Amino acid sequence: MSGRTIKRSALPALLLGVAAALLLGGCAEPEATATGPNIDTEEAGQGAQAEPARLELPRGGTEVFPEYRLVGYSGIKADSGFAFGRLTGDLNARCRELKKIGKNYDKDRKILPVFEFIPVLVHGTPGADGKYRSRAPFSEVKEYLRAARRCKALLLLNIQPGRSEFMPELKYYEKFLAEPDVGVALDPEWAMDPGEVPGKALGRTTGAELNTAAKYLAGLVRENELPQKVMVFHQFNLGAVEQLNGLKPHKEIAIVRSVDGLGGPHIKREEYDLLATDLPDHIHPGFKLFYTEDVHSPWGSRLMTPAEVMGLKPRPEYVLYE
Repeated sequence: MSGRTIKRSALPALLLGVAAALLLGGCAEPEATATGPNIDTEEAGQGAQAEPARLELPRGGTEVFPEYRLVGYSGIKADSGFAFGRLTGDLNARCRELKKIGKNYDKDRKILPVFEFIPVLVHGTPGADGKYRSRAPFSEVKEYLRAARRCKALLLLNIQPGRSEFMPELKYYEKFLAEPDVGVALDPEWAMDPGEVPGKALGRTTGAELNTAAKYLAGLVRENELPQKVMVFHQFNLGAVEQLNGLKPHKEIAIVRSVDGLGGPHIKREEYDLLATDLPDHIHPGFKLFYTEDVHSPWGSRLMTPAEVMGLKPRPEYVLYE
């Protein structure tokens, strides 16, 4: 792995332990069969009975940038300790919180809220198929999609593939991705090579692999006459994405590199400068804040304020809170 890295080995082990506890506690539903979700006609943005207006973004228009700044929460279902973010529990309350937070970021753009739900969750044990990840049932995705629509928000499906790969996980949830208000967030840190174990090794991907995902999503946009779709990839060190120039522009896709460095303001600014400076025009800068890790030891000191985030250069176009 090339590039500078932050010592983050303790965090994967901690989160994997929390994930295991949630599963053992019965909070996760059994994995759904691969027959596909049954999205109700009145909820779907596609189909013969769909209203043409549903083919716009949740708050209007067909292109994400530069009209909007995205402001989001991440999370999983039944996570009372917020180990994976605040997008859990009462999703209507989370919507109200996001709207309030968004007012701090609307200085030069309209705000489009984001629900970044994690249906593909990495684990430190192999599971029945040896892939070191679990899939949320379609019923959970539908629950989050309904809540996102009540909030007029985008739903992003966060993929932590373990020893699987991004494409099989995207195709598993394809019918959701054919909706006009559903995008993806890919997490290369949890993309393991054969023989690697999450929590003991840091994952990686390539620009070419990300481009395969973007090309696939662009095809769904064209096929279903959808508005522009968001594809985020999370990154906290250079080595997590090799040969970024393999990720090409796709007019149908708004691509975001979310810089996920942990720690206090000084550390986070350093990581942002490293990863967000001199991005190609088709990759937009994002910034992730952690309510716990940015504040508490061993990494943190305090959470950056919205004014500090807006002062970053380039100014983030997606701000995510975990």
